Amino acid sequence: MLVLENVSVSYGAIEALTDISLRVEQGEVVTLIGANGAGKTTTLRTITGLLEPRTGRVMYEGKQISGVASHKLVGMGMAMSPEGRGVFANLSVRENLEMGAYIRSDKKGIAEDMERGFQMFPRLKERESQKAGTLSGGEQQMLAMARALMSRPRLLLLDEPSLGLAPLVVHTIFEAIDDIRSRGTTILLVEQNANAALQHSDRAYVMETGTIVMEGNSKQLAADPRVKEAYLGE
Repeated sequence: MLVLENVSVSYGAIEALTDISLRVEQGEVVTLIGANGAGKTTTLRTITGLLEPRTGRVMYEGKQISGVASHKLVGMGMAMSPEGRGVFANLSVRENLEMGAYIRSDKKGIAEDMERGFQMFPRLKERESQKAGTLSGGEQQMLAMARALMSRPRLLLLDEPSLGLAPLVVHTIFEAIDDIRSRGTTILLVEQNANAALQHSDRAYVMETGTIVMEGNSKQLAADPRVKEAYLGE
């Protein structure tokens, strides 16, 4: 579904990604793990057209999308829940979800998907009329994920969904990731919580300073002594 081939990205004179290649097959949950500044978010920004590769190419469903405007990718079946949540603070929870469906006109389907979001995150239903800026960090993360799903993406990109959240909320977020996957949505997950990411994914890539240093089955990587020492605190 998604392929990056030998992608390099620079911020001015600084090379942020160096010759990275990865793939995401339909129906998988694939995770990118690594320390802060490893290049994980830059990878997502490159996939979504916010950054232009200096070399290499990004392929989505067999089409090259390097250079395609970000808003057009939503219509092609890709959506992202960004780091920092990016909710519309002065709009209500319901209005934020409606914004997620801006490319759609099927009112019945939109209503069904909104209800599904409320079922996944009951707390959002309780705060349906509340301004998003008044929600807790965990509630805003739930809203960002539910909003991304309102476009009915075939590929969902999640950027640090558990960052800064209490353990109970992190559990809720990863339960939702399992639920989303069970409905057939493919997921590329960027996550600093390597332990949870490896438990809830099929395959993983380990990034360090803009390069991919390891890749493989998530369970096998979780058992690898190097990964345990560097990312799992064991």
